[in-house]
Amino acid sequence: MNGLPNWLTDEKGSADIAPLLAPDSPVSLESLAAEAKAITLRRFGRTMSLYAPLYLSNYCSSGCVYCGYASDRKTLRRRLDFQEVERELECMKTMGINDVLLLTGERTSDASFDYLRRCVDIAATLMPKISVEAFPMDINEYRALADSGCTGITIYQETYDPDQYNMLHRWGPKKNFLDRLETPERALQAGIKTVGVGALLGLYQPEKEALKLLRHVRHLCKTYWKAGLSVSFPRMRPQTGGYQPPFPVTDSFLARMIFAFRIGLPDVELALSTRESPRFRDGMAGLAITRMSIASRTTVGGYIEQNNDEKGQFEVHDDRNVEEFCFALQEKNIEPVFKNWEPVYNGPCSE
Repeated sequence: MNGLPNWLTDEKGSADIAPLLAPDSPVSLESLAAEAKAITLRRFGRTMSLYAPLYLSNYCSSGCVYCGYASDRKTLRRRLDFQEVERELECMKTMGINDVLLLTGERTSDASFDYLRRCVDIAATLMPKISVEAFPMDINEYRALADSGCTGITIYQETYDPDQYNMLHRWGPKKNFLDRLETPERALQAGIKTVGVGALLGLYQPEKEALKLLRHVRHLCKTYWKAGLSVSFPRMRPQTGGYQPPFPVTDSFLARMIFAFRIGLPDVELALSTRESPRFRDGMAGLAITRMSIASRTTVGGYIEQNNDEKGQFEVHDDRNVEEFCFALQEKNIEPVFKNWEPVYNGPCSE
């Protein structure tokens, strides 16, 4: 694809980490874990920041072959009305959650920007910290979200290989590779304080994916040095449609990738979701990961009551409740952090 930015294609931007991810790397996983643990303890202490996702809608206008919410899936479509949004958030609040990630599919008339902004308005009355994981927006829209109390966005490139990206995204607005790649910068230019990025591991060769993701994060760190950045490591999970990832990622490689990112990005928050097993998540806690989702539901709503007929975007692997998960952290001498943000800091960053 023509027009790719230099920072994405310049291998010098990840040359220091590439040897750590190579299949024949002489650096043992144990030594990487020890170095990552020391950095994490020095920079973040014995804490784990916790958040939970709230799916507002599963309507979608795109045709991603790997997603349970793709527009051609025979999925029961629904969205929360504003009263339901408030009730779900109040339920999450009683669970101790103070950091919420609001999710939708790609932009549709059923889940438009105006709908999303109204949901942010509601969340801002109940939660100190609100992020969104939704469709790419323009600078004015991101600034409006910041004005409503949105503190951050999460946007995964899915795969950093343009050819694979084009094949996987059959139709819809998400098919535009460069537009999605530029989305984090639009959000930061608009005054959004934090941006989370990642690749959906399993869609392309994991070593190449990891190195391009690293270059992306380093570019953002250098260009928007005042911003808060985080990296997630989502692996493909079973979903409606039965898509099988062509490049399965082993536990060993995922651990190596996480440790390498902590070494290469010592000040960046690293996140791990409930896509991963309790065993793997417990193992990563205290080593390199500093942020985790908790008690997640991947159906629309789902915190007040479960609808067994409704299929989520993907299958959750770690289904422990808040108390069980926090107990596991405390057993490792890690403090669960439910709140580290005051609403007084909401609003766009200054120019």
